[in-house]
Amino acid sequence: MLKEDIKKLLLEGTSIPAHPLALNENLQLDEPSQRRLTRYYIASGAGGVAIGVHTTQFEIRDPEVNLYEKLLAITAEEIEKANLNRPFIKVAGIVGLTDQALQEAKIAVKYGYNLGLVSMAAWKQHSEDEIIAHVKSVSEVIPVFGFYLQSAIGGRVYTYDFWQKFAEIPNVYAIKVAAFNRYQTLDVVRAVCSSSRKNEIALYTGNDDNIIADLLTTFRFHIDEKTVEKRFVGGLLGHWAVWTERAVRLLNFTKESVEGDKNLSEMLSINAEVTDMNAAIFDPAHQFHGCITGVHEVLRRQGLMQGIWTLNPKETLSPGQFEEITRVIEAYPHLVDDQFVKAFLEKDRVGCLLGN
Repeated sequence: MLKEDIKKLLLEGTSIPAHPLALNENLQLDEPSQRRLTRYYIASGAGGVAIGVHTTQFEIRDPEVNLYEKLLAITAEEIEKANLNRPFIKVAGIVGLTDQALQEAKIAVKYGYNLGLVSMAAWKQHSEDEIIAHVKSVSEVIPVFGFYLQSAIGGRVYTYDFWQKFAEIPNVYAIKVAAFNRYQTLDVVRAVCSSSRKNEIALYTGNDDNIIADLLTTFRFHIDEKTVEKRFVGGLLGHWAVWTERAVRLLNFTKESVEGDKNLSEMLSINAEVTDMNAAIFDPAHQFHGCITGVHEVLRRQGLMQGIWTLNPKETLSPGQFEEITRVIEAYPHLVDDQFVKAFLEKDRVGCLLGN
């Protein structure tokens, strides 16, 4: 079962960056940078991190790489060392068919992870009922964070009935919607609203093309002669792996705007700015080819990574992507946390020298 303080934070909503993988020029784990990234997310005020997910690179599971368990271990260790006086959500990415997924779920539990973000990308040729049975199996090992991945990068389209059944699984506590599609997003929200567990499941946006608008919207449905409302309360995003301190501020400002029913027009303008920034780093112009290296490039510029290397040598910045990243950084300085990162790196360097 999910710990009460973690469950409370999850349902209230928070920012969860999808943790990248830091490599050196020899394509080996750059452990000091990897650990420093975790410390950066904690210092930024994020409410958790997700490791072993797409942004971490799926190749970490390849036998010749074999980094999945190590990354979960060192991330958990850095969170423990931070000695936080607040709850911090640890999410582990879980992929593959049932045997592999159960093995990864057990590793996640071993290192104290609270939830497993269950990818269904390996189940493209299976029936929806088979996938529901798979998720139920995983949920018996670890609480589940559902994941609707857009079809453009490996996901598939699911029916409304599928999400109805998904929401009724007792140990599902959150769903990340990254369908990049309004119709499919509505399917998930309406299914959760129709569920007997509607108050136990938190919705998190992964819709990088509509982050702020997702967070601003109150969804209303007429169900069994009652009006049921649901909102996206936070985000689990690769986009929030960069400029994280500003992302945390922005989520808080969004919540204040909704609660106070003010600044909504300004927030929609910011939604367009955030989407423009996301387009530069996630590279939809080239079918998301540079989505991981785009994140790395921002972190490299800030001094949080040595380079943009990935385990897949075919993953590079797309033509013009470097210039696009420069453009959005210059266009939206209020959404960039360079000064925060500069201060963080200096403080972190001193702390490391002192052995803290």
